[in-house]
Amino acid sequence: MRIALACPYAWDDAGGVQVQVRELAERLLSRGHEVIVLTPARRPPPERYVVGVGRPVDVPYNASNAPIDPRPWSRGRIRGLLRAFEPDLVHAHQPTVPSTGMWATLEARAPVVGTFHSGATRARLYDLTAPLIRRVARRLAVRIAVSERAAAFERSRIGGTFQIIPNGVETAAFADATPDDLGPGTKLLFIGRLDARKGFPVAVDAFRRLAARRDDLRLVVAGDGPQRVEVDRLGDGDRGRVRMLGTVPHAELPGVAAACDLYVGPATGGESFGVVLVEAMAAGLPVVASDIPGYDEVVRDGVDGLLVQPRNPAALAVGAARVLDDPALAGRLTAAGRDRAATFDWSVVVEAVEDAYGRALHAGPPSLR
Repeated sequence: MRIALACPYAWDDAGGVQVQVRELAERLLSRGHEVIVLTPARRPPPERYVVGVGRPVDVPYNASNAPIDPRPWSRGRIRGLLRAFEPDLVHAHQPTVPSTGMWATLEARAPVVGTFHSGATRARLYDLTAPLIRRVARRLAVRIAVSERAAAFERSRIGGTFQIIPNGVETAAFADATPDDLGPGTKLLFIGRLDARKGFPVAVDAFRRLAARRDDLRLVVAGDGPQRVEVDRLGDGDRGRVRMLGTVPHAELPGVAAACDLYVGPATGGESFGVVLVEAMAAGLPVVASDIPGYDEVVRDGVDGLLVQPRNPAALAVGAARVLDDPALAGRLTAAGRDRAATFDWSVVVEAVEDAYGRALHAGPPSLR
């Protein structure tokens, strides 16, 4: 099958959707499909199957940053690329965002599958552009949401039926990784953009509370963003026990995770899923994370991780202390977490995606529906 994937966010920026599109493309290629990826990009993409279309603009969205290309003149370039590639199917990610996914959906002559990733609770720009978004939605043969949280957000605006297909993870890459050398000590791991939504200040405050009674405790941070300065609020002794790695390429995260002992995920809301939680579980780390929509569809509290009150450093510290002080609990969460992560492995997810493709082909292109 000839498949065109459309990614709405800058290919060379760190982001979960970009990782999902890249890994899906590679899985589809390995299964014998022909694939092209259309995406905004700041630099020419290194992958042979990826074509940069337009330059991204950083737009504040959902307490984070969305590097999209909203300029409609990219649409003509996308039209030409689709006509040249002649896909059997177009798979647009976040097609209601004014970027590459939307333009590909509007220009497609082949059946269109849309995948929705957003866990936002509100989106004023989305609501203001409702007439265009409804037009886009009518062109989708199949609608996929990565979680019930994502489906609920979209269903409230465009209606319709959504199939839940979770994000995929290369679990073996995390389970089999060689640990990086991050020095001695017991290490808490935080991965993510250092912005309001990911709760980095909560992680820093929880670490401060824990470090007061644990001389060997360290905090490892993989990510960058405006809230990086939060670590400077720590005292000199505690600040010296924080390892700031900056933005780590996704392919290098398994080695970082393998070198740590516990994952903390203090996101404050707006999450549709929690790939980072799955990756941590696949790496064998017990997980303590916020009890928020999206995360609660990945981690089952007390079964394969602990969920704690969001925006509450004391609660995060108490949860982490429970795991650190109870090896039996840590072992149970680790074993259950590995089993849970296996349910999100790409070997499982890609088959569900291909089944959705089959239903879209049966439905036919937009002009026939």
